[in-house]
Amino acid sequence: MSALRDMIPQSEPVEAHRPWPRCIVTAEGWTHVAQQIAAGRATMLDLWATADSAPVVQSVHMALIDESSGEIAVVSLSCPDGRFPSVGALHPPAIRFERAIHSLYGLEPTGAPDPRPWIDLGFWDVQHPLGAREAAPAEPSAYTFLPAEGESLHQIPVGPVHAGIIEPGHFRFTASGETVVRLEARLGYVHKGIESLMSDVPIAQAAKLAARTSGDSTVAYGIAFAHAVEAALGIEAPPRARHLRALMAELERLANHFGDVGAVCNDASFALMHAHCGVLRELVLRVADGSFGHRLMMDRVVPGGVSADLASSGASVIREMLSHVRRRFARLVELYDNTASLQDRTAATGILSAELARQFGAPGFIGRASGRNFDARKSPGYAPYFDLDFIVPVLTAGDVNARVWIRVREVEQSIALIEQILDRLPDGPIMHELDGGGARGEGVGLGEGLGLAESFRGDVFAWVRLDGPRVARCRLRDPSWLQWPLLEAVIEGNIVADFPLCNKSFNCSYSGHDL
Repeated sequence: MSALRDMIPQSEPVEAHRPWPRCIVTAEGWTHVAQQIAAGRATMLDLWATADSAPVVQSVHMALIDESSGEIAVVSLSCPDGRFPSVGALHPPAIRFERAIHSLYGLEPTGAPDPRPWIDLGFWDVQHPLGAREAAPAEPSAYTFLPAEGESLHQIPVGPVHAGIIEPGHFRFTASGETVVRLEARLGYVHKGIESLMSDVPIAQAAKLAARTSGDSTVAYGIAFAHAVEAALGIEAPPRARHLRALMAELERLANHFGDVGAVCNDASFALMHAHCGVLRELVLRVADGSFGHRLMMDRVVPGGVSADLASSGASVIREMLSHVRRRFARLVELYDNTASLQDRTAATGILSAELARQFGAPGFIGRASGRNFDARKSPGYAPYFDLDFIVPVLTAGDVNARVWIRVREVEQSIALIEQILDRLPDGPIMHELDGGGARGEGVGLGEGLGLAESFRGDVFAWVRLDGPRVARCRLRDPSWLQWPLLEAVIEGNIVADFPLCNKSFNCSYSGHDL
């Protein structure tokens, strides 16, 4: 921890925080850490707030990681006057996090470059629902989109209701002819109040809520939340449970990558690939249902282990499916690579620079297509991936085509990982009961925990504070928080008709972001 410790001056460590430290800093220390992140010496993982009652104590927290070592630290700042120094003033990726903190808690980031609300669309009957809960104004103020200057510019509003069966989000394009000059998204339409719902609830209920934050990543959310709870309790899931978690996670990755590759091709008017990839996705979902009793494997990963073992015929059915999809997907990849009309649409479209990918800590295939070699399964890593042989594919082109190819290579790696997991699947129990005592033998729920899991989109972050057998506070961060702003950047200079391609190549989660 020496590298990160050097970035956190005058800190007071929180004893019960595991597996990485959380340090209480002064306002000057908070700003110093923000400066270190802005200088590229660490990557910001998350920025969030908490409010504890009786008496009310509001704090902000920032998680950072040293990508070279995988070391993580959390810094916390108490906000007795309802203010904290803006991180976004130094580090732009923090801006939307701070806007959300203000909308939800009422805490003001002093010096923030963008004071507009985020998540709060003016539809709630209260302001700052997780803080002072003030009555909302009778007439909400109009939302002001950022301006763009130039001659002959026009705006194109899209959403929040879309033509397809997708989640709601508003996109405001400013264009010169067909060329996009600026794109700005407005999100929050599927805000569910997850943080409020997960306050002072039993661990089992909180696990169900975590699994529903973004349904297409339900396994990954389950793993991240379980890692956080298990860290807080000082326990580990049994070896068989850890292998089954990884098996489910790789099946989830396969299904989503198949769907994404087909969707990108469909938006390039190549419906044949969409149809065939849809068949492969359906095969994986059916195998998941037969193996674990649920197509999405929802609620199968729980703190302490897994709630369902692999069905007796599961291993053979999964192996048969892998053999089939390996042959069939290889032919589809060849078709993609040899279809000139597809390459014309995907190559050199929606380029994300390596610098932006690094600055935002772009998670998942979006970052890896632009040269960011980060995967939570490798760094900081978690079982059973320490003992499995796989590579993290990385490209540097940063365009739609590169994001497709990263998915292709990850499909190949997931197939190989699933085979290794099945070969090495140990016998034994699948659950460590949570009521067996905490790390100090003083009962369930002592302390705080932090967890990561690599979803098909990228790293899912989870932080919990336990109070007995209940979750007192929980923070979940979807990788989309760090990806949505980058979508706005990559579409600039492209034509409006290429937005669906760029959007599908990102496939950010609305629900996971809106919480």
